[in-house]
Amino acid sequence: MGSVGKPGIEDLKATLSDSSIVITPDSSKYESSIKRWASSAEKAASMIVFPASAADVSKAVLFSREAQLELAIVCGGHATSGSSSTDGGLCLDLSKMRVVTVDAEKKTATVQGGALWADVDLELAKYELATVGGTVNHTGVGGLTLGGGYGYLTGQYGLVIDNLLEVELVLADGSIVNASESQNPDLFWAARGAGRNFGVATSFTFQAYEQRKPVWAGLLVFPKEKLDEVITAANQLYKLGGGRNWTTVGFGSFPPILRTSILVVAFFDGPEDEAKGLYEPLLNANPLVNTTGLMPYPSANSMLNHAMPHGLRRGMKGSAFMAPLDTKFAASIFKDVEDFVQKVPDAESSTILFEGVSFEKVIAVPQRATSFTNRGAYGSVLIMPVWTDSKYDNDCREWMRAMATKCRAEFSLRKEKGTDEVTNEGVGEYVNYDGKFGFFNLPENC
Repeated sequence: MGSVGKPGIEDLKATLSDSSIVITPDSSKYESSIKRWASSAEKAASMIVFPASAADVSKAVLFSREAQLELAIVCGGHATSGSSSTDGGLCLDLSKMRVVTVDAEKKTATVQGGALWADVDLELAKYELATVGGTVNHTGVGGLTLGGGYGYLTGQYGLVIDNLLEVELVLADGSIVNASESQNPDLFWAARGAGRNFGVATSFTFQAYEQRKPVWAGLLVFPKEKLDEVITAANQLYKLGGGRNWTTVGFGSFPPILRTSILVVAFFDGPEDEAKGLYEPLLNANPLVNTTGLMPYPSANSMLNHAMPHGLRRGMKGSAFMAPLDTKFAASIFKDVEDFVQKVPDAESSTILFEGVSFEKVIAVPQRATSFTNRGAYGSVLIMPVWTDSKYDNDCREWMRAMATKCRAEFSLRKEKGTDEVTNEGVGEYVNYDGKFGFFNLPENC
């Protein structure tokens, strides 16, 4: 990898727009500029460029090539693998590019590449519209989209990429191109699932939908004694069609219980009385915490924010599960989490989540219609150790990998051959959780 001196940096600055910023290690803003959602993913870049336009991005990409600098792109900075950071390279931080432009008549949103999902949700809400987006709203639009993207509205409208109409990309040669079904369709295919391999996304245009009424959503927390009851109720919810509900069951330490317990994330896009009817078995199971109620759609996408704060060490691995979730397997995973946090108390905030969403719209799209290869009649599993002290890095990552191996073995055992062609081809690993990008299977540094 190359290096660059002060004259070279000044040359770069001279080519960029006045609104752009270049930060170097001697800047007072350097330390804050390399901060990431997961502190374990932070690296010491030789410079951080904050472009203000696609033209700025193009110039920075060309500069990194000519100087032979590793290039890392950061939007929301949620990559726990460190792929949005670089040791000694050039970090391209898109956070100055967060404008969201809504066409109310066409029901579309054009989103700059540095936007967060909160930016999209809040701007669309002004027009009583919504689109499929991240369930933690400080996640970046770019990374989630290029890796496929699930959200609370996936059951009704499919993946984020299924609602992507056009993307603007800066390629490795510095050219700025648009890709859609009609323009550069091969690049558009690649961008939807494996997009991080092909360019820097500087703009997205999404289809949006009417969202005039509030949604019913919230969190429920149960003690471990309720495990069988919760899994049985969740399995009934997983069987529902219609696409309006999302139910996640998670194991970890959730307030006010300062020990391993059960979290349910509930979402229903419809009337409160109908939602309460669907979730009645869980609501009647005496949850220790119940925050459910009607709320605007953007609020639903923020209800997990407090559980996903910035600044902690984190890892992520992904798998999948076939419904119904086996209660004995779920109990064994609960015990694995419980045993791990007893062994490593510093990792008490670690979680494993089973995310259940109606998959009809997802599998309605052929597996090879995009480069996203995880379409199937199954839910996603997120394995996320969370800790503070770097001396536990190996312990936490080894546990994470062991849990991923266990969940993948269960998925392979349960996967029903012959159910449908799309599911049979599904890999059972969500790339945004696991760092494998599309058919090319190019690894992140995880």
